Amino acid sequence: MNRALKGLVAFVTTVALGTALAQQATPAAAASATPVADMMQPADSTPALTAQDLGSLFDGLMPYALHRNDIAGGVVAVVKDGRVLFARGYGYADLARRIPVSADSTLFRPGSTSKLFTWIAVMQLVEQGKLDLDRDVNDYLDFRIPAWHGKPITLRELMTHTPGFEDVTRGLMPATPDQVNLERYLKERLPARIFPPGELVAYSNYGCGVAGYIVQRIAGEPYEQYVEQHILKPLGMDHSTFTQPLSPALAPLMSKGYLRASDGKPQPFELVDPAPAGAMSTTAADMAKFMIAQLQDGRYGDTGILQPATTRLMHSPQYAPAPDMPGFDLGFYQEDRNGLRIIGHAGDTVVFHSDLHLLLDKNVGLFLSFNSAGNPDAGGTLTLRRSIFHAFLDRYFPSPLPARTPAPASAKTDAARVAGWYQSTRRNDSAMKLFNLLSQFQVAAAPDGTLTVSPMLVDTAGQPLRWREVAPLQYREVNGRDQLRFVAGADGRIRYWTTTYIPAVMLFQRMPAARGKGTVLPLAGLSMLVVLLALASWGLGRWLRRHYHATLKLPPGLHRTRLYSRLGALVLFLDLIGWFVLLGSVGTHLSLLLQGGAAPWMTLLYVIGVVALLGVLAIVLHAVNGWRLAARSLRVRLGETVLALAALYLGWFILAFGLVSFNTHF
Repeated sequence: MNRALKGLVAFVTTVALGTALAQQATPAAAASATPVADMMQPADSTPALTAQDLGSLFDGLMPYALHRNDIAGGVVAVVKDGRVLFARGYGYADLARRIPVSADSTLFRPGSTSKLFTWIAVMQLVEQGKLDLDRDVNDYLDFRIPAWHGKPITLRELMTHTPGFEDVTRGLMPATPDQVNLERYLKERLPARIFPPGELVAYSNYGCGVAGYIVQRIAGEPYEQYVEQHILKPLGMDHSTFTQPLSPALAPLMSKGYLRASDGKPQPFELVDPAPAGAMSTTAADMAKFMIAQLQDGRYGDTGILQPATTRLMHSPQYAPAPDMPGFDLGFYQEDRNGLRIIGHAGDTVVFHSDLHLLLDKNVGLFLSFNSAGNPDAGGTLTLRRSIFHAFLDRYFPSPLPARTPAPASAKTDAARVAGWYQSTRRNDSAMKLFNLLSQFQVAAAPDGTLTVSPMLVDTAGQPLRWREVAPLQYREVNGRDQLRFVAGADGRIRYWTTTYIPAVMLFQRMPAARGKGTVLPLAGLSMLVVLLALASWGLGRWLRRHYHATLKLPPGLHRTRLYSRLGALVLFLDLIGWFVLLGSVGTHLSLLLQGGAAPWMTLLYVIGVVALLGVLAIVLHAVNGWRLAARSLRVRLGETVLALAALYLGWFILAFGLVSFNTHF
């Protein structure tokens, strides 16, 4: 179950290696295999960014990467100065039929990279004066999104992922095509607002769906058709579509998707709803055309999809979580590194994983995509993609590591100040508070004032990175270049942290100590152990009495409460075990989450939770009666009191983490 829960956490927060070996689709290499970062050490002198050098680089790297990470196939495209420098496929698009990946014709699913096309569609209508980035989106909708204390949501906030929505995943990947319906999805899945608009970034698929629906309504044609006619066709992206399922012409070109290459089992074509958030199917060659258009002020050859001024506006900063830290442009997140101005977007389905990066000052674009989830023990595709991108930058656009500066005198004090538990702003508070608890990250302070953030900010070997303070509440990776920044409120209390280690698609908020994972889980675990021991002792006592033909003599007032307390303890224990089993099952069967299959099980557990709370009252009442009637030994009364305290904590746990909320809007 531990691995299942880790898998679930990795999926939802997120959200991120020779040729013969990869072509045989063999299992991942042992954990001792050379990390991909070590395969891509920068050259002694900076090589020119040429097709030949890129071929040497990726022909050596990608087969190893596929093998080590247990991935069936991948694709790379690099553009520069308006032309395609390199585009090549590696591994297999279909393991059973031994069909190799082709950069020109094999379709991959870029996931949330699809959002960039939605944002371009929005900006096309802004150019035409049909949309206003700062107008209440309700003015364009046929349903209403409630305002936050009088503050409406704008398109600008949707494009920077700051509308304040909680995250929703139910129905994100429907089981059948008839369940894909943009309008119905948006009206039935309206998420709660958990933040004021424009203040905190919390990545939202729903928000992008709203933008796509606005495009559909204002343009007067289905979203998929609009994107095809106004973006894909003008760019010559003839092997790209948002249509689900694929047309007969494109379906044979679609790569199979795999959880791991070694199991060889292709997964079904993944349907995505809302389509504007991630339904695209495309090739690396087509994505190269898209990158060229973005780097050429909205033009590809003689065709323009945006005016130069509009493109530059999309590439301009709109939101920053902290001064001098990367944030969001209009739809693109910022990835500044090696002194370069970089924007981009990643995309993940269950089995396809992609990255797109635009080096604006160098007129260079890089697109990566893989058709397997891969081996999580080797870091998965998130670590792989990050390593490839950073090593690509360090090879062709190297920059010296920042000079080490003395730590401020307050380093140890600041480290103690920021230490604690944090949770992501990208979360669901309506129905997934228990999952939020399990997903918290710990900022730990070392005696020398350095920090670690576990289990999130880790190296390619999975070891926590160390962070040294360089200015008050500003940290830099030890022997690295990434930054970690803590933001305090007007009262001096730490509000959240942000980092360049990952794009600023979410922030991490400080949790009160009583709600921190390091406090709650040990106390809950201890309390459950007390309940389990009580159940075991009662069972043993009953067996002994039956074996020795003994009877238990109790005053009349204790017989009934004793029975209810024991039933209550059993229901309480089973209810909490049930929740952890459900979360573990979701971690190994994501369809329970994405297709809503967890909902009836949650409802059942909610009902059991109500009974469990009644059981808590029975346990407490029985303990009180034991002292009031003074009819039992001190040892027994103390035991019943300890059980009552444990039950009270577990009752608080059930209430605090929404385990009787009867909410299935996850």
